[in-house]
Amino acid sequence: MQVTEHVHAIKIPFSLTSDSGMLIERFVYAYLIYGREVCLVDCGVASSEKIIFDYMKKTGRDPQEISLIVQTHSHADHIGATPVIKELTGCEVAAHSDALEWIEDPDVQFRERPIPNFDTLSGGPVKVDRVLEDGDVIDLGEGMAIRVIHTPGHSNGSISLVLSPDHVLFSGDSIPLPGDIPIYDNVAEVISSLRKLRETGGVKLLLSSWDDPVKGDDVYKAIDEGIDYVKRVHEAVLGFSSVSWEKVLEEIGLEGVPVNPLVVRTFEAHLKEDVDIS
Repeated sequence: MQVTEHVHAIKIPFSLTSDSGMLIERFVYAYLIYGREVCLVDCGVASSEKIIFDYMKKTGRDPQEISLIVQTHSHADHIGATPVIKELTGCEVAAHSDALEWIEDPDVQFRERPIPNFDTLSGGPVKVDRVLEDGDVIDLGEGMAIRVIHTPGHSNGSISLVLSPDHVLFSGDSIPLPGDIPIYDNVAEVISSLRKLRETGGVKLLLSSWDDPVKGDDVYKAIDEGIDYVKRVHEAVLGFSSVSWEKVLEEIGLEGVPVNPLVVRTFEAHLKEDVDIS
């Protein structure tokens, strides 16, 4: 769907199977920025290129016009289709320096962050052509530009992007969504990153990977709710981790949600001695 003059959002569904055999339906957003050429923000899971290419053709653009993929981070549900899209279009891939290793060598990512269904989500390794750092600006031509904001926490190399003149914030997975599974590696960093986004002025549209587009004043409300959710998780972990992870999930409104490796990784991050979210 078209969400601004230049930006189109593509909702990509996929399925996961839990360790217990339960089928879990998920989705992730990829975003197209239409200008003289096309910039793609994230690519979804492996085989998502068909959904992306079909959408482009329906909206009058040729997939060969994709000149750049910007990865908000290195996780498999965001880079799965990147190798195929790069091979088919000849585009460049840009990502933060801290995301390089996991993008260019998914085997390392799986060893360091093993998750169910990784092999079906990942499309294999891909070379990063442009290394991004906090404050970098990507000129898209025709008066459009992307400013890079390093927002670690969900992962080391997570970035958010501000597109001008559309006043759009692409947040990737940097903003935890209340009512959804909290997934991040570093509690202090995720809080710091959320506060950094809160201080980013002039945003009129929030485009995240986990949620539908958020407009107007609700943009900053969503960021505030993300901060509050992390604090709520922190209190639940400190109060009930000695009982069970299931009890922690219940306390944050996720009763019945399976305890998976990503949940445990998040909760364990809250138990580290250096955590300070004041």
